[in-house]
Amino acid sequence: MGAVTPWARETFGSLAGRLAEVIPACLLQAHDRARHGHEGVNTQTLEAYGHGLHAVQYEALAAGLAPFEGATPIRLQGRTVMVINDNVIYPIRYAKKDVPVTSARLPRSVGFRADLIRRHGPEPMQQTLDLGLDELDEPEVHPDIALLPPEYQLITVAYACSMERGVMRVEWGIAELRREDRYLIWHKHEPLLPPADPRAA
Repeated sequence: MGAVTPWARETFGSLAGRLAEVIPACLLQAHDRARHGHEGVNTQTLEAYGHGLHAVQYEALAAGLAPFEGATPIRLQGRTVMVINDNVIYPIRYAKKDVPVTSARLPRSVGFRADLIRRHGPEPMQQTLDLGLDELDEPEVHPDIALLPPEYQLITVAYACSMERGVMRVEWGIAELRREDRYLIWHKHEPLLPPADPRAA
């Protein structure tokens, strides 16, 4: 990538440039490991790749970010996630083809990832209507998330990746979750890896 952006510098200070290089490198490594795992079990489906990538993305990021000054590992839903300068670095594979990050959506509007985004993502751009129901339908928050300090901010690392084409696109930023259709509404997002990166194959 080129010069460090004002948002990245404001968020991560002097670490921004190195983080912008290390994070996509970790995801490229995670893809390679998942692909090798798939080839090792030699199945006709992509289960081994998908499950492997899900697990390895956290491990690769934890290993790559651990040397950074002030980096702190936390356990969330059985995975190690890194916190840097009160920013939770959290990966989400949002697509299996090269489509814009603005198309990212979660499979479910409830559950761990949805709770994490609602609790530690940005304030919604549009406030929900107060119908005087005192949010009776609000489910109980995941216990791991309840342990996170309120000042922690979620930095979503969203990437498009497939076994055939590798990591095609990586962006980071802050996003809220729109409950009605599960789309991520980006307040800020910036590329870490150009679309259709030639190394991804």
